[in-house]
Amino acid sequence: MEEELPPPQSDLPSPSPASSIDATLQKKHQAMLDRLSNRHQSRQKTATTSTTIDSTASFLSTFTESKRSIESQLKNSPNTTDPTLLKSHLANISSSISSLEKLVAESSYFLPSYELRSSLKCIENLKQSLENLNSQLLPKKKFSFKNKSTSKPNPGNSNTNPIPPNPSHIPQSIRDSPGIRNKENQTLSKNFKNFKEIGEFTLSDLDSCEVRLIGCINALFVNRLRNCRVYTGPVIGSILLEEVENCVFVLASHQIRIHYAKSCDFYLRVRSRPIIEDCGGVRFAPYCLRYVGIEDDLRKAGLEEEKENWGNVDDFKWLRAVKSPNWSVLEESERIGCVEIEDSGSTEAEMEIEGV
Repeated sequence: MEEELPPPQSDLPSPSPASSIDATLQKKHQAMLDRLSNRHQSRQKTATTSTTIDSTASFLSTFTESKRSIESQLKNSPNTTDPTLLKSHLANISSSISSLEKLVAESSYFLPSYELRSSLKCIENLKQSLENLNSQLLPKKKFSFKNKSTSKPNPGNSNTNPIPPNPSHIPQSIRDSPGIRNKENQTLSKNFKNFKEIGEFTLSDLDSCEVRLIGCINALFVNRLRNCRVYTGPVIGSILLEEVENCVFVLASHQIRIHYAKSCDFYLRVRSRPIIEDCGGVRFAPYCLRYVGIEDDLRKAGLEEEKENWGNVDDFKWLRAVKSPNWSVLEESERIGCVEIEDSGSTEAEMEIEGV
């Protein structure tokens, strides 16, 4: 009779009751950690949302109060015909509007898109009201600027310029501010480091020019440029560009708005998202300007840190969920690289700069 053999034994030890309990406890412990982590993330998200809401509410309160103050100034003009008093009153209103615009620029990174658009529209309305008041109180001044801007027509380019002169379209602040106007085929430079403070500066009606601005200014207006290269130091407030074509801009500012631009490249450092309207074929890349002392100027303007907003462009005329086809990121192989400029001294072109 054959002897019955015992069943084969496995080389692996059989799990003990204690090890099974340990595995169960580990699973429960990990599940508890996951729940705590999810709860922490949820609380952080709620806290961030709450902070954003609080910041927006604070902004709206300050903005509304400032807006009412400006509207009151617009309605309550001094009852006098003294030009000096009237100019002072208008200058105070303009300064208040600039401060309000700077508030929007500094807050734009956390504002919802609707609130940002609404605030910018409100500022445009205040500027228009100021312009209307200026024409009522000082009509002769307004007319003189109209005549000045059209006193030197260029018939040779009148048939090819897609942006015809239209002085009435230019805001009063652009017509009044110091700047460079009506130049062609020139290199124009200006060093603002020797000036205590430069408010608004204008580049207008330039064709095939290279512009170099060294130092800080408070605001920059760019209007009707063709085939130009513009290199500027940091702007403490905002930059507004309108009707530019086939240009290269190297700009740094808290807020940059671009209207009616065609086939232009923008190299930007900006604290808020750049805004475009009615543009086509515009491309964006990071700021690439260098000159002696630019790091100090960037710190003075609060732009020493690169926020990477140059590629986060808002197209206010493109409301679909997909990306706007009107702008693109400039390929690295097509970028101009680092641009180094220097103060070339007082050239004849520089001496002709108006108002400085």
